[in-house]
Amino acid sequence: MEGEEEKEEGPEQKDPVTEQQPAPEDEHNIGLSDEFIAEILELESHSYTDRIQELCRDLSAPDAAELLGKVDVEKRHHLVEILETVIPPDTFTYLDHVMMNDLLEHMTDPHVASIVNELESDDAISLINDLDGKRRVDILRHLSRKVRAAVEEGLTFPEQSAGRLMQREFVAIPQFWTIGKTVDYLRAAADSLPDRFYDIFIVDPAHKFVGSVSLSKVLCAQRAIKVDTLVNEEHVTIPVTMDQEQVAFQFRRKDLLSAPVVDDDNRLIGVVTVDDVVDVIDAEAEEDILKLGGVTDSDIHRPTFSTARLRSTWLTVNLMTAFLATAVISMFSDSIEKLVALAALMPIVASMGGNAGTQTLTVVIRALATKEVSSANAVRVVLKECIVGLMNGVFFALLMTAVVFYFYQDVKLALVMAAALIFNLFAAGCAGAIIPLIISKAGLDPAPSSAIFLTTVTDVVGFMAFLGLATLFLF
Repeated sequence: MEGEEEKEEGPEQKDPVTEQQPAPEDEHNIGLSDEFIAEILELESHSYTDRIQELCRDLSAPDAAELLGKVDVEKRHHLVEILETVIPPDTFTYLDHVMMNDLLEHMTDPHVASIVNELESDDAISLINDLDGKRRVDILRHLSRKVRAAVEEGLTFPEQSAGRLMQREFVAIPQFWTIGKTVDYLRAAADSLPDRFYDIFIVDPAHKFVGSVSLSKVLCAQRAIKVDTLVNEEHVTIPVTMDQEQVAFQFRRKDLLSAPVVDDDNRLIGVVTVDDVVDVIDAEAEEDILKLGGVTDSDIHRPTFSTARLRSTWLTVNLMTAFLATAVISMFSDSIEKLVALAALMPIVASMGGNAGTQTLTVVIRALATKEVSSANAVRVVLKECIVGLMNGVFFALLMTAVVFYFYQDVKLALVMAAALIFNLFAAGCAGAIIPLIISKAGLDPAPSSAIFLTTVTDVVGFMAFLGLATLFLF
């Protein structure tokens, strides 16, 4: 019996509920630790919903979004059901658009409306805008009157404009108020004011924008002083139709924390804050990087077939341009047959030109996006990049001369290789600067197509220079 009792006790099984709670935050990196996510998935597999809610109750919106983004689709939907009353409503605004739409599609209209009602106006508009027309109408019907009015007004403005980006929650006071009256108002109306604001806007009786006063000035001034005497004389106003990229440029240029948004009659209708502008800058930079790679959108959460279909578009264009390089090579097929070394060396010429051109292309496209390059200095930038390409061409020409001579013991072949590298790196520098400038001048975005045109130029020039010079001087 004693043996049986010992056998029945055996080693104690680990219970996910009683195990030590892992630290949500990674000590060395910002965000959730892998151990915490693994623990949540373990608890989910055992249906310990209370424990999951306990562990996730204090997660911020970005952390909750990270948790949902790092699990598969089935578990993501289950976690949302478990954490429905726990995670902050603005968690969904931090999710990838594909992921967010997938989650919202599985929610009822009243549930989505309850989330939207808790969001700031700009986030509410962004979330509603991503829905299809019929679903949007159905959810608008369940919104509170105030939120519905703000969303419907916001949707009338152009996409990616200040009207879509701005918040409708701001602090505005009459121009005749004193500092004392302003402070008393802020204290009395604390519950109805925005959660965060950096400036107090001053308006006339017609609600037209007069100026702004920073909170620091209000706190440091005497109560008897009139607020309009403290107005920032260099204030910036944002037209409601201004593109969000231009808004971000104004914030970067003027070091703004917030800026008023006005309509055509200069009436104050909203405010753009720096936290929203940071998101715009991040989104614009991400878009440019993706377009340089021939990808129109971040597709890490998109279905596999859809991802392959979208990426194939620019790959098809690239395939068509590759035939130009093939045509150049075929023109010198006799020379290649006579000297096999040409076939071994010509990829070096093309790849060096492509890499050098990509460096220039990246710098120029980024400079165009930040308005560091315009018609005023475009010629200087092109000349500089051409000279940089020429200098690198000479350097690598000297290097490859020694390498080619060492392996093939052929002075003429080494010199042909050197000359081709100089030609191609010079052409790469020029093309990498000129192509995006021409596309931008035509009113188009240079990021998506510049790389394909550049690759075509460097391949054609590289093969033509190398094989052409070889044909002239080696045979």
